[in-house]
Amino acid sequence: MDLVELLPSLYFLRFPVGHVYLWRDPDGLTLIDSGVPGSAPLIADAVRTLGHAPSDVRRLVLTHFHEDHTGSAADIAAWGDVTVCAHRDDAPFVRGEAAGPAPILSGWEQELWDHVHADMPHVPAPPVRVDRELDDGDTLGFGGGARVLAVPGHTPGSLALHLPEQGVLFTGDTIARAPDGQVILGVFNADPPAAVASLVRQAALDVEIACFGHGEPVTKGASRLIADTAARLTG
Repeated sequence: MDLVELLPSLYFLRFPVGHVYLWRDPDGLTLIDSGVPGSAPLIADAVRTLGHAPSDVRRLVLTHFHEDHTGSAADIAAWGDVTVCAHRDDAPFVRGEAAGPAPILSGWEQELWDHVHADMPHVPAPPVRVDRELDDGDTLGFGGGARVLAVPGHTPGSLALHLPEQGVLFTGDTIARAPDGQVILGVFNADPPAAVASLVRQAALDVEIACFGHGEPVTKGASRLIADTAARLTG
């Protein structure tokens, strides 16, 4: 795991699969996603490297229910006074009350799916409580007011977070970045047409930095790159 500063308040925790982001406010820390099962000790190390204790984490926002994003959520939720947040349409899957829908895989995605899952721990994500079920338009108390966007398609309750004052977008797996740097539609979608519509919605935002669940963040001119991707998908 690598710890990369994107802004004085924003840090990228680069994992082989399922990245994590950390936002630092004077009154505490917010984590966006939790990585695969077993990631919590590495995340705690990153928190300490920044001069904080794990108990300084006040909020964990889960962008969707997949195990490479919720895998260490139960461990992090036990660090202290942590509010676990997820969209209400994915909350039952996060809590382990129901099984979420499987993705609809195209031919090339099946090969990628097999390759990715061969490298992931064969341990399911432990269920975790959801303290706050989110809806489109909700605001979270970090980064000057993070706005919740419902962006279904990858999963029914996928969400993105937009920090208008900071020009930052957290996309979860709704958008990704390929190894060659190209911004692309996220793969492994349960509802591919809805996933495209959700990317198009995010393309209308004014953001400089885009933080993806998979692939390197864009740190300059993110709006243009996402809009270019939307044009390719809908043109």
